[in-house]
Amino acid sequence: MEFSFLQMISNASLIAKLVLALLVIMSITSWGLMIQKAVSLSSAYRRAKSGIERFDSSGSLREAVKSLGADPISPLYFIAHQGVHEFNRSKELGNDSAIIVDNVRRALRQGVASELARLQNSLSILATTANTAPFIGLFGTVWGIMHSFHSIGMLKTASLATVAPGISEALVATAIGLGVAVPATVGFNIFMGKLSQIDTLLVNFAGFFLNRVQRELNAQRPVQRTGATEL
Repeated sequence: MEFSFLQMISNASLIAKLVLALLVIMSITSWGLMIQKAVSLSSAYRRAKSGIERFDSSGSLREAVKSLGADPISPLYFIAHQGVHEFNRSKELGNDSAIIVDNVRRALRQGVASELARLQNSLSILATTANTAPFIGLFGTVWGIMHSFHSIGMLKTASLATVAPGISEALVATAIGLGVAVPATVGFNIFMGKLSQIDTLLVNFAGFFLNRVQRELNAQRPVQRTGATEL
Protein backbone atom coordinates (compact mmCIF):
# COMPACT_ATOMS: atom_id res chain seq x y z
CA MET A 1 0.00 0.00 0.00
CA GLU A 2 1.32 3.46 -0.87
CA PHE A 3 1.63 6.05 1.87
CA SER A 4 -1.08 8.68 1.47
CA PHE A 5 -1.30 11.44 4.05
CA LEU A 6 -4.75 12.58 2.92
CA GLN A 7 -6.04 9.03 2.96
CA MET A 8 -4.77 8.56 6.50
CA ILE A 9 -6.64 11.68 7.60
CA SER A 10 -9.82 10.65 5.82
CA ASN A 11 -9.73 7.26 7.54
CA ALA A 12 -9.27 8.79 10.99
CA SER A 13 -12.09 8.89 13.53
CA LEU A 14 -14.32 11.94 13.98
CA ILE A 15 -12.61 12.99 17.21
CA ALA A 16 -9.19 12.69 15.56
CA LYS A 17 -10.39 14.85 12.65
CA LEU A 18 -11.66 17.49 15.07
CA VAL A 19 -8.29 17.47 16.83
CA LEU A 20 -6.51 17.87 13.50
CA ALA A 21 -8.83 20.75 12.56
CA LEU A 22 -8.06 22.46 15.87
CA LEU A 23 -4.33 22.03 15.28
CA VAL A 24 -4.63 23.52 11.80
CA ILE A 25 -6.48 26.55 13.22
CA MET A 26 -3.80 26.95 15.90
CA SER A 27 -1.07 26.73 13.27
CA ILE A 28 -2.65 29.36 11.00
CA THR A 29 -3.22 31.66 13.99
CA SER A 30 0.33 31.29 15.29
CA TRP A 31 1.92 31.85 11.87
CA GLY A 32 -0.21 34.95 11.28
CA LEU A 33 0.72 36.26 14.72
CA MET A 34 4.41 35.56 14.13
CA ILE A 35 4.38 37.48 10.86
CA GLN A 36 2.59 40.42 12.50
CA LYS A 37 4.93 40.43 15.50
CA ALA A 38 8.03 40.17 13.33
CA VAL A 39 6.97 43.31 11.46
CA SER A 40 5.80 45.30 14.51
CA LEU A 41 8.77 44.49 16.75
CA SER A 42 11.31 45.18 14.03
CA SER A 43 9.60 48.50 13.32
CA ALA A 44 9.50 49.38 17.03
CA TYR A 45 13.20 48.61 17.40
CA ARG A 46 14.18 50.74 14.41
CA ARG A 47 11.96 53.65 15.48
CA ALA A 48 13.21 53.54 19.06
CA LYS A 49 16.84 53.46 17.98
CA SER A 50 16.49 56.36 15.53
CA GLY A 51 14.38 58.31 18.06
CA ILE A 52 17.09 58.02 20.71
CA GLU A 53 19.66 59.33 18.23
CA ARG A 54 17.49 62.35 17.39
CA PHE A 55 16.70 62.97 21.05
CA ASP A 56 20.34 62.80 22.09
CA SER A 57 21.50 65.13 19.30
CA SER A 58 18.93 67.86 20.09
CA GLY A 59 20.14 71.00 21.82
CA SER A 60 17.45 71.44 24.48
CA LEU A 61 14.76 69.35 26.12
CA ARG A 62 12.06 71.21 24.19
CA GLU A 63 13.77 70.48 20.86
CA ALA A 64 14.41 66.89 21.89
CA VAL A 65 10.72 66.33 22.66
CA LYS A 66 9.67 68.01 19.42
CA SER A 67 11.98 65.67 17.49
CA LEU A 68 9.96 62.72 18.80
CA GLY A 69 6.68 64.30 17.70
CA ALA A 70 7.61 63.64 14.08
CA ASP A 71 7.16 59.91 14.71
CA PRO A 72 4.09 59.34 16.92
CA ILE A 73 4.13 55.61 16.13
CA SER A 74 7.48 55.23 17.90
CA PRO A 75 7.34 53.61 21.35
CA LEU A 76 9.37 56.58 22.59
CA TYR A 77 6.53 58.97 21.82
CA PHE A 78 4.22 57.71 24.57
CA ILE A 79 7.05 57.51 27.10
CA ALA A 80 8.14 61.08 26.32
CA HIS A 81 4.52 62.24 26.54
CA GLN A 82 4.21 60.75 30.01
CA GLY A 83 7.44 62.39 31.12
CA VAL A 84 6.55 65.81 29.69
CA HIS A 85 3.06 65.71 31.20
CA GLU A 86 4.43 64.91 34.65
CA PHE A 87 7.20 67.51 34.29
CA ASN A 88 4.76 70.30 33.45
CA ARG A 89 2.25 69.27 36.09
CA SER A 90 4.88 69.11 38.82
CA LYS A 91 6.21 72.54 37.88
CA GLU A 92 2.70 74.02 37.92
CA LEU A 93 2.25 72.71 41.46
CA GLY A 94 5.44 74.51 42.48
CA ASN A 95 7.36 71.40 43.48
CA ASP A 96 11.09 71.66 43.99
CA SER A 97 13.61 70.06 41.65
CA ALA A 98 14.05 66.85 43.66
CA ILE A 99 10.32 66.14 43.71
CA ILE A 100 9.96 66.96 40.00
CA VAL A 101 12.78 64.59 39.07
CA ASP A 102 11.32 61.82 41.24
CA ASN A 103 7.84 62.27 39.75
CA VAL A 104 9.19 62.27 36.21
CA ARG A 105 11.20 59.13 36.96
CA ARG A 106 8.05 57.29 38.06
CA ALA A 107 6.14 58.54 35.03
CA LEU A 108 8.88 57.34 32.68
CA ARG A 109 8.99 53.96 34.40
CA GLN A 110 5.24 53.58 33.97
CA GLY A 111 5.52 54.63 30.33
CA VAL A 112 8.20 52.02 29.64
CA ALA A 113 6.12 49.32 31.33
CA SER A 114 3.02 50.27 29.33
CA GLU A 115 4.88 50.21 26.01
CA LEU A 116 6.46 46.84 26.74
CA ALA A 117 3.07 45.44 27.71
CA ARG A 118 1.62 46.73 24.44
CA LEU A 119 4.44 45.22 22.38
CA GLN A 120 4.20 41.94 24.27
CA ASN A 121 0.46 41.72 23.68
CA SER A 122 -0.73 38.45 22.05
CA LEU A 123 2.58 36.64 22.66
CA SER A 124 0.72 34.55 25.23
CA ILE A 125 -1.10 32.95 22.27
CA LEU A 126 2.23 31.70 20.93
CA ALA A 127 3.21 30.41 24.36
CA THR A 128 -0.13 28.62 24.72
CA THR A 129 0.21 27.08 21.26
CA ALA A 130 3.76 25.92 21.97
CA ASN A 131 2.75 24.32 25.28
CA THR A 132 -0.58 22.76 24.36
CA ALA A 133 -0.26 21.67 20.71
CA PRO A 134 1.81 18.52 21.46
CA PHE A 135 -0.68 17.40 24.11
CA ILE A 136 -3.66 18.10 21.87
CA GLY A 137 -1.98 16.01 19.17
CA LEU A 138 -1.25 13.31 21.73
CA PHE A 139 -4.90 13.27 22.73
CA GLY A 140 -5.85 12.74 19.09
CA THR A 141 -3.33 9.91 18.85
CA VAL A 142 -4.57 8.19 22.00
CA TRP A 143 -8.16 8.48 20.84
CA GLY A 144 -7.23 7.13 17.40
CA ILE A 145 -5.39 4.17 18.91
CA MET A 146 -8.37 3.42 21.15
CA HIS A 147 -10.59 3.53 18.09
CA SER A 148 -8.21 1.21 16.22
CA PHE A 149 -8.06 -1.34 19.03
CA HIS A 150 -11.83 -1.25 19.31
CA SER A 151 -12.08 -2.02 15.59
CA ILE A 152 -9.53 -4.82 15.99
CA GLY A 153 -11.61 -6.29 18.81
CA MET A 154 -14.68 -6.21 16.62
CA LEU A 155 -12.79 -8.02 13.85
CA LYS A 156 -11.36 -10.53 16.37
CA THR A 157 -7.92 -10.46 14.77
CA ALA A 158 -4.58 -9.03 15.89
CA SER A 159 -2.40 -9.39 12.83
CA LEU A 160 0.15 -6.62 12.12
CA ALA A 161 -1.52 -5.84 8.81
CA THR A 162 -4.73 -5.09 10.69
CA VAL A 163 -3.18 -3.09 13.54
CA ALA A 164 -0.61 -0.99 11.67
CA PRO A 165 -2.87 1.19 9.47
CA GLY A 166 -5.06 2.37 12.34
CA ILE A 167 -2.11 3.15 14.59
CA SER A 168 -0.25 5.01 11.85
CA GLU A 169 -3.35 7.09 11.18
CA ALA A 170 -3.59 7.92 14.88
CA LEU A 171 0.08 8.97 15.08
CA VAL A 172 -0.54 11.66 12.47
CA ALA A 173 -2.12 13.81 15.18
CA THR A 174 1.05 13.73 17.27
CA ALA A 175 3.21 14.58 14.27
CA ILE A 176 1.00 17.56 13.37
CA GLY A 177 0.91 18.68 17.00
CA LEU A 178 4.71 18.79 17.06
CA GLY A 179 4.71 20.57 13.71
CA VAL A 180 2.49 23.26 15.21
CA ALA A 181 4.36 23.56 18.52
CA VAL A 182 7.95 23.78 17.25
CA PRO A 183 7.56 26.94 15.10
CA ALA A 184 5.51 28.60 17.85
CA THR A 185 8.23 27.85 20.41
CA VAL A 186 11.00 29.16 18.15
CA GLY A 187 8.99 32.29 17.30
CA PHE A 188 8.17 32.97 20.95
CA ASN A 189 11.83 32.74 21.98
CA ILE A 190 12.94 35.00 19.12
CA PHE A 191 10.32 37.62 19.97
CA MET A 192 11.19 37.57 23.66
CA GLY A 193 14.80 38.22 22.72
CA LYS A 194 13.72 41.12 20.49
CA LEU A 195 11.58 42.50 23.31
CA SER A 196 14.60 42.37 25.59
CA GLN A 197 16.53 44.51 23.11
CA ILE A 198 13.64 46.99 22.89
CA ASP A 199 13.39 47.04 26.68
CA THR A 200 17.05 48.05 26.87
CA LEU A 201 16.47 50.90 24.38
CA LEU A 202 13.41 52.18 26.26
CA VAL A 203 15.17 52.08 29.63
CA ASN A 204 18.14 53.91 28.14
CA PHE A 205 15.81 56.51 26.66
CA ALA A 206 14.15 57.02 30.03
CA GLY A 207 17.60 57.64 31.51
CA PHE A 208 18.47 60.14 28.75
CA PHE A 209 15.15 61.92 29.28
CA LEU A 210 15.66 62.15 33.04
CA ASN A 211 19.16 63.55 32.56
CA ARG A 212 17.73 66.19 30.24
CA VAL A 213 15.12 67.11 32.84
CA GLN A 214 17.78 67.50 35.52
CA ARG A 215 19.92 69.70 33.27
CA GLU A 216 16.86 71.77 32.35
CA LEU A 217 16.00 72.33 36.01
CA ASN A 218 19.59 73.23 36.88
CA ALA A 219 19.71 75.72 34.01
CA GLN A 220 16.42 77.33 35.07
CA ARG A 221 17.20 77.44 38.77
CA PRO A 222 18.50 81.03 38.80
CA VAL A 223 15.32 82.32 37.14
CA GLN A 224 12.91 79.94 38.80
CA ARG A 225 11.31 82.71 40.92
CA THR A 226 10.28 84.73 37.88
CA GLY A 227 8.74 81.75 36.17
CA ALA A 228 10.13 78.99 33.96
CA THR A 229 9.18 78.07 30.44
CA GLU A 230 7.22 74.84 30.23
CA LEU A 231 7.87 72.13 27.66
